[in-house]
This record gives sequence, structure tokens and C-alpha cells, in this order.
Amino acid sequence: MKDKLIWGCLIHLSFNMWEEYIWSGRPFRGYRPDIELSESLWNNAIELMGQSGVNMVVIDLGDAVKYQKHPEIAANNAWSVARLKQELHRMRTLGLEPIPKLNFSAGHDTWMKDYSKIVSTEEYYRFCTDMIAEVCAIFDHPRFFHIGMDEEGYTMQQTYKHVVVRKNDAWWHDFMFLVRECERHKAKAWMWSDYMLWHQPDQFFARMPKSVMQSNWYYGEELNPEWDMVRQYIDLEKHGYDQILTGSYHAENPKSIGNTVAFAEKYVSRQHLKGFLQTWWKPTIEEHRERILTGIRLIGEARKAYEERHM
Repeated sequence: MKDKLIWGCLIHLSFNMWEEYIWSGRPFRGYRPDIELSESLWNNAIELMGQSGVNMVVIDLGDAVKYQKHPEIAANNAWSVARLKQELHRMRTLGLEPIPKLNFSAGHDTWMKDYSKIVSTEEYYRFCTDMIAEVCAIFDHPRFFHIGMDEEGYTMQQTYKHVVVRKNDAWWHDFMFLVRECERHKAKAWMWSDYMLWHQPDQFFARMPKSVMQSNWYYGEELNPEWDMVRQYIDLEKHGYDQILTGSYHAENPKSIGNTVAFAEKYVSRQHLKGFLQTWWKPTIEEHRERILTGIRLIGEARKAYEERHM
């Protein structure tokens, strides 16, 4: 019997993953000391997921929770652990499998506060160990733990005040440490594939464990298999990696997720196709209500179309 496909959405509880200040180029993503969250939109989004055929919600936690082991990183008005657990219970009653995400990429770790400035030190490793352990306990031993790990190069951080880039053995050492910590708590590590796959593919395929769930991402509406970012889906398949392919509705690209599903049907074997993840890369605030809710509807439509083709 085939395993059930994942039809997931990524939603942001925290959005403190980029610049340490409000950058004029993309002001919506700069650091805020207060969690900016529309609880009304959050509730509507979660309810719509349950109604639309979504079966997994990946929660970008960041500094939006007052963790018991590291309360010092919590943003103002962060959720309590009890509040988060209450929300996880509600998601499960709606048929949604909640999955935690903490991005450990040095390009997306503003949520760590001062720990982001001591990457690859013993204190940093203790922090990461504590965070993974506590979050796994809060989520009651989740099936996956999304560790991010994307966009760590200098180009993606050139607007930051503090830049950290790990390469080669330094990156692999820290990456494998995080994978082991997830697995120690019975969670499969899940990552964005791009940083090493796009720039050092020989290293990636020589050293990347098959146990790690891969999410390459491409957000255009046309998926040409000859284009590098699209071809990586095919390369992952050729090398035998399990994949959850990623689409988006962050711009005027409503066909992204549906066309990603159609592409996967053609180029990724059902053995390695584990599902799809829809993103929108906007904070969960009223300004982005229509985009977020439309993004959810789009993956629901993509699932319906897929299942009609496979009746």
C-alpha cells in the first residue's frame, strides 16, 4: 500500500528570519521586537486548511514561543508553551499534522538573537540541542522536524549587519549535528535543499544522507526540466532521495503549486514522491490575508486535480 501523500502549508508564527532591522528593499521581513500576528487570520487559515484537503501544517516557530529552556530569545508577546500546545491540539482535531520548523541556516537565524553570532561554538551547539529537544517534546515527537538550512551564502545576506557563511566541512559538521539531534528524538530531519545542492552538487550527492527529507524549491509557473533550479528535482530523483516538492504563492504565480504537482507526476517516482508544500513567504498579518487564504485554496485545488487524475 502506498504511503499517503503530504499536502502541506508553511505558516509563519514568527517572521524574524532575515535582516536585523527594517530594510527598505523588503520591509515586511525585517526584525520586529514584537510578534506581529493576526490571530483572526491565523484561525481562518488553519480552519481553511482543514476544509481544503491540506493534511500537514509546518509552523515556522522562530522566537514566537517563550521556550522553557531559552526564554531569553522570545519576542515580546510570544506564545506560551501551553498556548502552542493548545493550538497543536486544535490542528489535529481538524485533520492537520503539525510539524515544527526552526531555521538553523546562518542566513535565517535572526530569531536566535545572540546565539546567531556564535555559530559553531560549544555554546551554540548546546542551544541547538536544547531547542530541538524542547520543540520535539512540545510537538509530542513529530514525524518531521524542518531545519531550514537554505540561502546561507553571502549574496543572500549582503543586506544584513552580521554575516555568517559556513562552507564545506564546517557546514557539513553542523548540518550532521542537527540531523543527529532530530533523529535522537525520533524525528526525520527535513531541509531546503538549495544551499549545497545548487552550488556544490558533487558534495551534496556524495555526503547527503538519504534519511533526510529534501525540499528543493522553485516558484515559477513554468517548470522547464532544462532549467537548473527545476532540474534539481530530477537529480534528486535520479540519486534516490525522498522529496516534498515546494510551490509558492508569494507573488502573482497562482499556477506554481498546481504545475509543480503535474511536474512531479512526470519526473518523480511515486516511491520517492512524499508530497507537496505550499508557501507564501509573508507574515501572518491582515495585510496579507487574501494572499495567504488564496495560497491555501490553490494547494487544495491542486490536490483535488491530482486525485481526479488518479481515480
